[in-house]
Amino acid sequence: MNTELLDITTSADGANAVNAATAAPNDLLGRIGTLETRLTRSHAEIDAAQSIRYKVFVEEMHAQVAPEGARRKRDIDGWDALCDHLVVVDRSIEGDPEEQIVGTYRLLRQEVAEAHGGFYSASEFSIDRLIASHPGKRFIELGRSCVLPEYRNKRTMELLWQGAWAYALRHRGDAMIGCASFPGVFPEEHALALSFLHNNAVADGEWAVEARPELYRQMDLMPAEAINARKAVSSMPPLIKGYLRLGAMFGAGAVVDHAFNTTDVLIVLPISRISDRYLNYYGSDAGRFAS
Repeated sequence: MNTELLDITTSADGANAVNAATAAPNDLLGRIGTLETRLTRSHAEIDAAQSIRYKVFVEEMHAQVAPEGARRKRDIDGWDALCDHLVVVDRSIEGDPEEQIVGTYRLLRQEVAEAHGGFYSASEFSIDRLIASHPGKRFIELGRSCVLPEYRNKRTMELLWQGAWAYALRHRGDAMIGCASFPGVFPEEHALALSFLHNNAVADGEWAVEARPELYRQMDLMPAEAINARKAVSSMPPLIKGYLRLGAMFGAGAVVDHAFNTTDVLIVLPISRISDRYLNYYGSDAGRFAS
């Protein structure tokens, strides 16, 4: 890994400590055309990322947020202060850096999560046993991924993954986990895609993990012989489709998140399982788009 390309410092408690005054000029994690990906450098940029999350999750997807978040038009929770915030910025937009942010991802390292009450995804999935099964491995949680509508294209998705991949290498991560969502609170509306994941991509063995028993919703909603694989993959949200192509596995059982108006599945992506096709494309040191 070329660590010179990833000169990001974080505070001991995990909060992003990089600011505009101290950020190194070569702190980019990726660049394609006018789009760049990096960690936030200031509280103002984190605020801008929370604003984008509000626009996507609340205004577009009709999620419910706390009164303070609704008043400020920000999607905010207690994990924000612990996480690093990955952003995609469009340098062609005039204005301050926070006005150029068009997409975001939230990243939480295992050591930070364990020091502050655990991972966000543990509220929906029984991940404690999964983590305990891999005492020598470092887990990184990915979450709150969203992109403004006009930037939902291949380049932006590539940069989000480039940034997450570079971050995992930077922190010597061994596996990525996180909730990913289908729209709506009726799993039956996604019977084809969920059944495909259940039959073809559920994590097993040492990587097995399930939805919390009290939240567990069946994913096996169609007979295996009735599943058209091409149509199933085509019907998935881009983020889930992308994880699948990278080589991700999925936890058993879905969870309905009424507050966010989504049906969630758990992504389990050991670094060792990432498809060679994508390692060759992005570079084993995440360097392809970093210069």
